[in-house]
Amino acid sequence: MRASFRLGRVAGVPVGVNWSVLVIFALIAWGLAANQFPRSYPDSSPVAYALAGLAAAVVFFVGLLAHEVSHAVVAKRNGLTVDGITLWLFGGVAELRGEPRDPGAELRIAGVGPLVSLLLGAFFGAIAALLALTGQDGLLFGAVAWLAGINVLLAIFNVLPAAPLDGGRLLRAAVWKATGDRTRASVVAARAGWVLGVLLIGLGLWQFLSGVGFGGLWLALIGWFLIGAAGVEERQARTGSALRGVRVGDVMTPQPQTASAEMTVADFVDHYLFAYRHSALPLTEDGRPTGLVTVDRVRGVPAERRASTTLAEVACRADQLVLAQTGEQLNDLLPRLSECADGRALVVTDGQLVGIVSPSDISRAVQRSTLRTQRA
Repeated sequence: MRASFRLGRVAGVPVGVNWSVLVIFALIAWGLAANQFPRSYPDSSPVAYALAGLAAAVVFFVGLLAHEVSHAVVAKRNGLTVDGITLWLFGGVAELRGEPRDPGAELRIAGVGPLVSLLLGAFFGAIAALLALTGQDGLLFGAVAWLAGINVLLAIFNVLPAAPLDGGRLLRAAVWKATGDRTRASVVAARAGWVLGVLLIGLGLWQFLSGVGFGGLWLALIGWFLIGAAGVEERQARTGSALRGVRVGDVMTPQPQTASAEMTVADFVDHYLFAYRHSALPLTEDGRPTGLVTVDRVRGVPAERRASTTLAEVACRADQLVLAQTGEQLNDLLPRLSECADGRALVVTDGQLVGIVSPSDISRAVQRSTLRTQRA
């Protein structure tokens, strides 16, 4: 999940927000200010409802960020690299590089998030109780009580034993501990996620068709997301198992053909496109990669502009490149390939380009590993 803009760093981890957060933020704030608060506390003004709804939505997302930061902090303490945290439509995700070294690390990383949410729920619940004891049972009490309930609900939902939820990670840790097989554990958790997704879709559609309201459609949407994410996790688990122990240098295409950033798109089409069978060419300066141009990017340039457009103008920029080392584990590289839309990594040694890894290289590596396993 890509961040649309960055908020800064928390605990040394870059934090970003995807535009889809605005959708759920607006829905929460509007739902509280226009429906729940006026219905439960009818004596306040529209401005008070709006302020309470906005404040509750902001604090909710701060709590969501705390949930993800806790994952990141514990992951770093257990030897994993955290590339960043992104808040989006369905909550948040901590982008971890690598895998936990053992079931215990998996348990700690996964379990801390729901624990933080549960503690936040207890904290707001205690404040709501104090407000009630002092006779303040108005709009402020309602906002704090809502924050208590939503954080407890978030904790409960997240511990459901289904990937990609935290509970799925806990399930994976348990199966991994019992069987000693991380891949099998990942597949079990992913299939549990698929089952939960189907159940949520069925429940959501039933609620919607029964006239309960549009909340049923939201449940169905969450179920659809879980099914898709669980499928991705199972494929990643099987691919990761096939590529375990394979290094980037084992699969890269060495010394790839390169092009100059100053070359025009017209020259590229006329002299490179058919002369070489590659669909992507790195751009270099003194042997150092400065960009990456692909056929798809060139295709987007109108024919009449090709002679005046340089490759540098259409290439994946230097700050977007995914760089890897020859000795890096291929499994560690795979999650980073989505950082550039071109899905390729450039391999460097001492800053000099020595190879390129493409989806075809990875596919061949998986096929070879699978065949080797079957022969064994």
